[in-house]
Amino acid sequence: MINISRAAGFVLAAFVFSAGGSAQNVVLRTDASALVLDAKKGKKLKHVYYGGPLADADIASLHAAQGKGRNAYPDYGMLTAPESAIAARHADGDMTLDLRVDSVFDQTIDGATVKTVRLRDNVYPFTVDVNYHLYPDDDIIETWTTVSHNENGDVDLTRFASSYLPVRSSDGWLLSFYGNHCNEAREECRAIPRGMTVIKNRDGVRNTHYAHPEVMISLDGKPRENDGRVIGAALEYTGNYKLRLDYENDNVYHFFAGINEDDSPYTLSAGEILATPRVAYTYSSQGLGGASRNYHSWARKHKIANAHRERKILLNSWEGVYFDINEEGMKGMMEDIAAMGGELFVMDDGWFGVEYPRNDDKQGLGDWKVNPRKLPHGIKGLLSTAKKNKIGFGIWIEPEMVNERSELAMAHPDWIWKSPNRERTYGRGGQQMNLDMANPQVQDFVFNVVDTLLTNYPDIDYIKWDANNAGRSHGSQYLAADRQNHVYIDYHKGLENVLRRIRAKYPDVTIQACAGGGGRVNYGLLPYFDEFWTSDNTDALQRVFLQWGTSYFYPAIAMACHVSSAKTPHTQRVLPPKFRCDVAMSGRMGLEMQPKNMTDFEKKVCRQAIADYKIIRPVVQHGDLYRLLSPYDDRGAASLMYVAPAKERAVFYWYKLRSFSHDNLPRVPMAGLDADRTYRVTELNRIDTKPLSFEGKTFSGRFLMDNGLEMPAENRVDGQDREEYSSRVLLLQAID
Repeated sequence: MINISRAAGFVLAAFVFSAGGSAQNVVLRTDASALVLDAKKGKKLKHVYYGGPLADADIASLHAAQGKGRNAYPDYGMLTAPESAIAARHADGDMTLDLRVDSVFDQTIDGATVKTVRLRDNVYPFTVDVNYHLYPDDDIIETWTTVSHNENGDVDLTRFASSYLPVRSSDGWLLSFYGNHCNEAREECRAIPRGMTVIKNRDGVRNTHYAHPEVMISLDGKPRENDGRVIGAALEYTGNYKLRLDYENDNVYHFFAGINEDDSPYTLSAGEILATPRVAYTYSSQGLGGASRNYHSWARKHKIANAHRERKILLNSWEGVYFDINEEGMKGMMEDIAAMGGELFVMDDGWFGVEYPRNDDKQGLGDWKVNPRKLPHGIKGLLSTAKKNKIGFGIWIEPEMVNERSELAMAHPDWIWKSPNRERTYGRGGQQMNLDMANPQVQDFVFNVVDTLLTNYPDIDYIKWDANNAGRSHGSQYLAADRQNHVYIDYHKGLENVLRRIRAKYPDVTIQACAGGGGRVNYGLLPYFDEFWTSDNTDALQRVFLQWGTSYFYPAIAMACHVSSAKTPHTQRVLPPKFRCDVAMSGRMGLEMQPKNMTDFEKKVCRQAIADYKIIRPVVQHGDLYRLLSPYDDRGAASLMYVAPAKERAVFYWYKLRSFSHDNLPRVPMAGLDADRTYRVTELNRIDTKPLSFEGKTFSGRFLMDNGLEMPAENRVDGQDREEYSSRVLLLQAID
């Protein structure tokens, strides 16, 4: 079952004291951080402190040390020069807000205790609730707002950020992520410049191809992996977003996060409530790695569907056969993955469409009926084959999308996302369009796509949910003319409504979020999905970089990482099978190829990698990540490791990223181990003719963390089998 927040604890202390005037401090504590607000009734809500844990004596003296604090949710109108979190045009046309503290109270939302500070305008019946939900064990604080009014007419919200956080530092650095299709989650680290830094998305449907709604801010100069003060921020939203970081001349970085209001001012009716998406903050005194481990722990406990359950090793048919789906081919692939030790087969695009067979990306999308020419015994026949081979069966769908050439588009032209007065616009294949998820009829249709499959075929174990199209034109045939500005927001409200219904009925089915690759890697979706497709690019060398960037906020259990063919489709680079397997073994391992085309050696390596991955799967999928040597440091190698929570086992990865003659590659000290325990070292997925010199030897955790182990630059194989790229996976087991 999904549990978004019920298991989370809540710790709060409120203090009243005099410090240059009476003030009420709201103190929100996690195990290793504290957030302090000044919430005096009738005054502006002030942000006083966010950082490491505080003693009560420190809290009592905060005002003397920190000054008066800053507006914790800046409003526009009475002060127009500073950046604001919220701005509105009232029903009478007035554009000013003056929000003051009305009350502080606890409420229950989704079974969790939430601390709320209610702000009211001092002239208009306009209210903003600023909400805080704590996860003490994981050092995460979620915050968001709910906005409402009782004015005589509509109010237009022209800005409605979820959160504002002032960050005090004289040497702040920003870690953010950029990219493109097949090149997602590229790391960018830079000193925060003066002026405004904006990270945004306007895709409409998918929001993480070109940038990510997550950042880390270092307070102590260029961020380090395992030490230094870092604040992480992750916007939990599926749609268009905007992150703003404003830095002027006051050594304060003003951070705002929320829905992108560009082309989306929200018209709020009297009595209506708009809830903004949540922002999850963490504070770490252990650098970037500490912040990442906080997010990973929180995600596994509260934000990823079925994260308590180990993920299966699968074969996906896409890169193996593309649209060339047929019954015999699917049966053959199932037999092959079962023979290699795999646990699940996923049939990708191309299995459906009767009137308009899905033979390419130009037709059939939306007609979710089995093509009997391709699958004469239907899905039932494939499920029978999967059962015979003792593996699970999964299936690909893209239920939010439709092709021009489809029975669905012809029967329901009013369901297509478009301006009521404009021609249709097309995306993938020159034929693909989006369905209008703001329309409740469309929501029912999309729900029924999944419901029909799982009702007719309850043995389906896995669904790959794709989304290969952006929102290409502004408009909805369903929304009223005076609500066309809601199209982007209402699309995602509708999508979440559908996903909530699906998960309520089918909590145990594994569902992957795919969106032309890594276009939907966000915490707004993950409560309804078990994992995401990290990228359409399966090139293992580039995957080292892709998976590295993704790992800052997302744990390995959610990160689908597949072994592709020797010549990777997107780069045409030829990589050795061990390197491909070793990279995939650092996330949720799977295969993406046609096994019939594999050499005997490739099958042998993959078979061994699958067997070894099953041994380390609990550590990889539920352990603590330590990034050791970044591929972005350009030192010729990259390295990371996972450590079990009790530190009795760990898995170390090392990848050689370039081939220079006599290149001096660094020795990599390990991290996260128990210094006082002794660990035996075993190499996994070994292809060398001779074992490593330290194979089977024992070392103290302290030695491994101080010195590391020397990795040979090449795998020791017969001369004719030497490869340009090499890699190592080591299992460390405590022997006490």
